[in-house]
Amino acid sequence: MPAKPLATVRTAAALRRAVAQWRKRGDTVALVPTMGALHAGHMALVTRARRLAKRTVVSLFVNPAQFGPHEDFAKYPRDEAADRAKLREAGVDLLFAPDVAEIYPPGFATAVAVSGLADTLDGVHRPGHFTGVATVVAKLLIVAQADFACFGEKDYQQLQIVKRMAADLDIPTRIVGVPTVRERDGLALSSRNGYLSQDERALAPTLHRVLLDTAEHIEHGANIDDAVARATSELTMSGFDGVDYFAAVDAETLEPLDRLDRPARLLVAVQLGRARLIDNEPLKPTSRAPAAGSGRPRSGTRPRGGSSR
Repeated sequence: MPAKPLATVRTAAALRRAVAQWRKRGDTVALVPTMGALHAGHMALVTRARRLAKRTVVSLFVNPAQFGPHEDFAKYPRDEAADRAKLREAGVDLLFAPDVAEIYPPGFATAVAVSGLADTLDGVHRPGHFTGVATVVAKLLIVAQADFACFGEKDYQQLQIVKRMAADLDIPTRIVGVPTVRERDGLALSSRNGYLSQDERALAPTLHRVLLDTAEHIEHGANIDDAVARATSELTMSGFDGVDYFAAVDAETLEPLDRLDRPARLLVAVQLGRARLIDNEPLKPTSRAPAAGSGRPRSGTRPRGGSSR
């Protein structure tokens, strides 16, 4: 027998009714917010959500408020039928697929801005982007009333902003970060990877390799500013069209890092043809690190490639 169609609702009221029925039975609920064009990275979020809760809701909404005037909102890939098929196969309980007027009805005049965290890195290069993200995610969390919401670590700055927003607004949903899913050559999965030409796709994995090398250098005592400058130069020389930023930051506050004395992250964004690629790598303080300037460490001590980390 053919699989049952995935239950789909398109209004906040219908989503609330469905969740309320589950709550009456004592079911827990996990939410996975997406903009569609689903790939294995999204499905990893779904897998984690299904492990966390009895019921799983996936939202599909290409949010115009997080696209700048010269970005790819009109061309962003959309295929709801294909996305629905993947979600049905994965065992999702409900798809929430509203139109723009449902999320931003006439007269809508409220925005959620997260100061500090949203003012750096992508916040500099994509003004207004994170206000659009925080506003729509706040609405989704409030409407779904989920126990858990899963977000990918690939969008690491976004993850920290959502955590801060939920905490500040006393939204009781637990925000769960899910490790980045990668191609075998290390490229982080992204809906925008489809924009890459054949030659650009061959170059793209260099981004993750440089991240790994730089993290290894810093963890073994290299000067952070020197290591970041070297990485930026290497990416530029490799053929990327531009490096928006390459930064070492505190893992929670995203403040610039001058010494590796606490959990931290390397974050990077580059332009490659029509695609803008972002990625990140954790930095772990180590008592075994030699003094700064002691030279390049042995290679091969960090995991490389693979489907996730």
